[in-house]
Amino acid sequence: MAMDISNASSSWAIFCLAIAILISTMFLKHKLVHNKIKRRLPPGELGLPWIGETMEFFQAQRSNRLFEEFVQPRIAKYGNIFKTRLMGSPTIVVNGAEANRFFLSNEFKLVISSWPTSSVQLMGKNSIMEKQGDQHRCIRGLIATTLSNARLEVLVPKMCQSVEVHLEKYWNGDKNVSLYRSAKALTFTIVFECLLGIKVDAGTLSTFERILDGVFATPFSLPGSRFSKAKKARKEVEKMLVELVREKRKEMEEGLQRVDDGVLLCQLIGGMIRGEIREEEVIDNVVLLVFAAHDTTSFAIAMTFKMLALHPDCYALLLQEHVDVMKQKTAGEKLTLEDTKKMKYTWQVARESMRLFPPIFGSFRKAITDIEFQGYTIPKEWKVLWTTHGTHYNEKHFQDPLIFKPSRFEEAIPPYVYLPFGGGPRLCAGYQLAKLNILIFVHYVVTRYDWSLIYPDEQITMDPLPFPSHGMPIKISANPRA
Repeated sequence: MAMDISNASSSWAIFCLAIAILISTMFLKHKLVHNKIKRRLPPGELGLPWIGETMEFFQAQRSNRLFEEFVQPRIAKYGNIFKTRLMGSPTIVVNGAEANRFFLSNEFKLVISSWPTSSVQLMGKNSIMEKQGDQHRCIRGLIATTLSNARLEVLVPKMCQSVEVHLEKYWNGDKNVSLYRSAKALTFTIVFECLLGIKVDAGTLSTFERILDGVFATPFSLPGSRFSKAKKARKEVEKMLVELVREKRKEMEEGLQRVDDGVLLCQLIGGMIRGEIREEEVIDNVVLLVFAAHDTTSFAIAMTFKMLALHPDCYALLLQEHVDVMKQKTAGEKLTLEDTKKMKYTWQVARESMRLFPPIFGSFRKAITDIEFQGYTIPKEWKVLWTTHGTHYNEKHFQDPLIFKPSRFEEAIPPYVYLPFGGGPRLCAGYQLAKLNILIFVHYVVTRYDWSLIYPDEQITMDPLPFPSHGMPIKISANPRA
């Protein structure tokens, strides 16, 4: 019996020793792996848990100096890739064409789009911004079909009509006009009526703007908060769109409305009828499209006019281009898609304006696996922030980058250097619509009005997207050049 106890004790000791060795080995292995990752993390400061450098980030963002005051000092200290902590997430900030190419082209493979919680709730978890892989490609394909060359031929005259009606209604007489706010209202109308085929009713714009106002707000549903107001507006819009989609679907199933009439809403509902997408996906993508086209295109228009006002030599060249287009038109004749292709210098001006004043600063991605990049490890679940300014303001790509020089776009720009519309699989699906919006609006304004900036030095602020702090008021007087 004593021998049995002794053997049992010995066996138990051996077992405990084996367990201790196993645990120690696992601990040491974990520590070695952790230290290895830690050693290979990009340089930078994570700061306090959750808070990190969020306050410095937001402070620089509010003054529209996010790159100058937050990113550039850290590039100078750490290099083009550095770590930080923003809004609770450890984040790697990357700059440069190589980084843009790597992360944007590896969408769905190494990284996925990562939007704030408030944005997802208000735009909808079924929108294209949250879709991955085949689901993303399906919805993007439906949008692309509506913006094919053949469909754009039909769309351009409709856009011209919307611009003319808007200008006649709000720009008549010698007065001051808020260019930015006017462009926002017009862009909204074009997206709703020309692209989606939905009539804009009184109050629709203000309801949508309440949603947009909360897209980047703190997602706390406290009574009276921006996010709470935005959620309420979202419910109003959703109710309106559900009724509209169901009515339109019934018309299409009864043969009263064609699927292929060039209206995006019909394309989306057609996909729903075929079982490719669901009703919630139609609703969420309509909301997202309005958001994507609304503030960004309006800001691009405003900055184009700002640069034209500050560079009269460029304005003279641009104006002549539009006068030449008009000479080939009869009185009252609408522009065609072919006419917009002749506005090459105008598009150079717009592109250079968007280079200096990108409508988006960049965007966040989330690593879905450990990523090796430029000798560093980016751990799974960490955020990655790429920036437009990292290349737009880079001497390597644009000589004298702070100088306004539209002619630099006479030459082809290397891929992933110029990214006002993003890049890779998530390149803005509506970028052709934005281009036409800018060209057509510029055409009708410069050929019908004399105009001047009231505040040439007006500051640009961000909340969180950039906009002119006073709405860019301009003084106008009619001067038709037909």
